[in-house]
This record gives sequence, structure tokens and C-alpha cells, in this order.
Amino acid sequence: MELSVLLQALRLAGPQPPPAVPPAEQVLLQLGQLLSGDAPKAGAVRDLCALMEAADCRWLFGGLRPATLGGLVLALSRYAAPPEQEQEAADLPWKDGVCAAAAERAADVGAAFLHLLVKLEAAKMQESLGVSVVGPILSRVMGPIYIFAATHMVERPWTNGRSRSVARELLESLVQAAGCGSVAEFLRGKSEDEKGRFAAVMGLLKQELTKDTWKRNPATKHVFCWTLPHVTRPWLSHYLEQVLPPALLISDDYREDNKLLGVRCLHHIILNVPAADLCQFNRAQVVYHALYNHLYSREAPLIQAVLLCLLDLLPVLERAQRQQKQLRPTTHCDEVLQLVLTHMEAEHRLALRRVYARALPAFVKSLGILIARHLKRLERVILGYLEVSDGPEEEARLGILETLQCTIEHAWPRMPCRLPVLLKALLKMLWDVHTDQGSTPEPVKAALLQGATECLILLDRCSEGQVKVLLEGVYSSCEENRVRECIRKVRENT
Repeated sequence: MELSVLLQALRLAGPQPPPAVPPAEQVLLQLGQLLSGDAPKAGAVRDLCALMEAADCRWLFGGLRPATLGGLVLALSRYAAPPEQEQEAADLPWKDGVCAAAAERAADVGAAFLHLLVKLEAAKMQESLGVSVVGPILSRVMGPIYIFAATHMVERPWTNGRSRSVARELLESLVQAAGCGSVAEFLRGKSEDEKGRFAAVMGLLKQELTKDTWKRNPATKHVFCWTLPHVTRPWLSHYLEQVLPPALLISDDYREDNKLLGVRCLHHIILNVPAADLCQFNRAQVVYHALYNHLYSREAPLIQAVLLCLLDLLPVLERAQRQQKQLRPTTHCDEVLQLVLTHMEAEHRLALRRVYARALPAFVKSLGILIARHLKRLERVILGYLEVSDGPEEEARLGILETLQCTIEHAWPRMPCRLPVLLKALLKMLWDVHTDQGSTPEPVKAALLQGATECLILLDRCSEGQVKVLLEGVYSSCEENRVRECIRKVRENT
């Protein structure tokens, strides 16, 4: 029977289709074959929308195998997917015509999926169907529909306003159909004991997240990276074997944007998987080496993400070494800080100087008294960064002042011998900030002066009052009130 004739018969028949109407199983199988073939498919998708709208739930789902509808959903998803790219050409720009056609296909398919979910919700309420019939069908189609929605809901080269709107509405409907209140609940389950749909989603993504295939579908990495943060502790540890390899794979790419996506996924895994699971099978060491290699990058966003990730990974590694009683002359934190300080000494890009300076205090706090191993190089970095202004917000200088405070607090016995050079650098910075006629806002200047004053007070305490003695002459000869006020605070501190 022609589809147009079938639609007319279904519209006229009402809840009881006439005997001449073929079963839904047969019709949907034919539509699936049509969508999988080489024939034009746009008309078939529109006909499917009309069929979903006109058909009675009992005819549509009564004798239908879930696998049949699952196959049709997969065929529709493949039809609406962004065009595949060759692995070598994965970073080439998109053609406008290809993008527009992909977006229109996605909007049509999304509308078909919305009609399907409406019918499934209606079927739940019917006594002859109910959850016993609808449940297995939903279980089969939820994974592919979720991946479709996640592929098209965010602004990408293969989407437009209509496709994004349909995809967002579809995801909302899908979450409601599953009886969940959020995407996170949909993926992980309502409680730790309840199994969510994340395993099904990852099972579908796994086929496209291999070394040879992950770049062919440009949406796959984005779907994975958007989905992963919704699954948190304690659920994520159950899926560690599924999520860690693709995160490492994406982070190991030659493109900076892919590296950044992968590192952010690794950071989420580190934060949401127990340390014992991370250390099992040497996983934490593998992640550490992958991150360490990224420290040679020259891109500030990537370096920032890597340093934040390492700061959360290093305690896991150190704790594991202590438990295994593996004594090393230097720790992983020592290795990272040594490389960071080496790069900081020679770095001239302001963006990278700011990133390094913001992260440095956390490394000093992590090492504690062991920061004494790095004092010679750290001193050179502190002096160099205090000397150079890095713009209106002075992020690098503020970070270095915090670093100096932490260093004095943890390695105070080593400070008296460094007092002359540190005192000179801090006083010079005080004067530079006070006389600065540039665009630095007053609150930033105040923060710099306050940070320098606190460093001077700490130096005075660990040098048993030597700073007060050395500042006597400066205070008596200085005529600038703002600088005198900072020195006065140091002199009056007890």
C-alpha cells in the first residue's frame, strides 16, 4: 500500500484501522529500508511525521517489536548526522551548503522524534498498552534520540536556529518521558542503586570514539564532552573503563581545541572518581604523563586547564606512593614545578605569565617545606615577575605576591639570607605602583600595595625584625604618603 493511501486510511479509520491496513511493523520496516538506501529521503521523513501524527497508538505499538522502532530511529539519526569527514581532512572548514542541508535534515528528523515521544506518552495512558509495552520501546530508542539531541542542540557548523530549537525541545521531552527531572538524572539514574542511560549512550558512542573513527563524525567528541560532566560521583566510577580511553584519545590530538576538550574531560574524571579506582592498573600514572606532555604547549587556555587538572591529580599520586611505600627523592609535584619554573623564567607572553603566576601558589602550598628544593629558581621568577607590569588587572604580579607569601610561610628559615634582594624588589614595586600613571584601576593598585606590605611583614617576622631596621632610613626620607603608609604598617606590626 502506498504511504499516502495508508495515511488517508488511518485518518479516516479512527481508533480501529480497517483490515486492509498493513501492520505497523511492516510499514516501519519499509520506512527503515527506505531511509537506509540511496533514494531521496526528505519525503520519507515528512511522511513518517504524518504517519506518527495520524496513527492510533494501538495500531502503532500493539504488535511492534522494540528492535524495529530502534532500527528506524538509528536510520533517522544517521540520515540527520553531520556529513562524515576523512580523518586527514577533519580540520578543514565546512561548506555553507553542506551545513545548511545537514541542519534542515536534523530539524525534520527532530520533529519526527517529537511526534514519536508524544505517541509513546499517550500510549502509556492506554489500558491495552501501558508501561509494559511502552517501557521496552523507550529503552531501545532513548540512547539514539539523546545522542541526536546532544548533537544538534548547541551552535555548531551543522546546526541552525530551527534545528537547535527542535533538539532542545526534544531533549526536554525525552527527559520527561523517562520520568526524570534533569539530564543528569536521565543519564545516571535517580539514586546510586538505579541504573541510568549513560551506559547505553556510551555503548553507542564507543563505536565512533576509536582511534581510527573519532574524527569522521565531527559531532561525536562534542556529544561525549557535553555528556560526561552530567555524570558525577559516585556514579562515574562505574563507567571509568568506558570514559577514560576516549578522554585520553581526544586530549592526545595535535589540535589545541581537541587537547583542551580532552583535558577538561580528564579533570572531570579525576574529580569524580575515587583515588583507589584511579590508581588501579596504573591509570593515574597514564593520565599524569599525558598531562605532563601538554606542559610544553604555548597556548594559555590549555596550560591553565592542564595545571588545574594536575593540581587535583598530584595528591592522588602522592597518596598512592605513600601507601605503597615507594620512596622517591623527588615527587611528581617537584617534576611539574621544576618544568613550570623553567618555562616561567623565559616566558614573555603576558597571557602565559598570568596563567603560570595564578597557579604557582597552589604548588607552593602543596609542597610545603619541600619548596626549599626550588628556592633558587623560584627566587629568580619572583624577582622577574615583580619587576614587570602585566596590564590593568596585574594578575601576574598579584599571583607572584601570593606565591611569595606562601613561600615565606613554608620556607621561612631560608628567607633571612634572601632578605636584601627580596626587600629591594618589593620596595621597587611599591614605588612603581604608586607612581604608575597608566590605566591600572585603584582597587588593583590597593591590592598590590597590600600584598607587598604583607610580604614585608612576613619577612620581618622571619628575620627577627631586620626589615624594620632596614626601613628606618627609607621611612624618614620618603615623602610619598601612600608608600609611607605601607612602611608604617610594617614598622607598627608586632
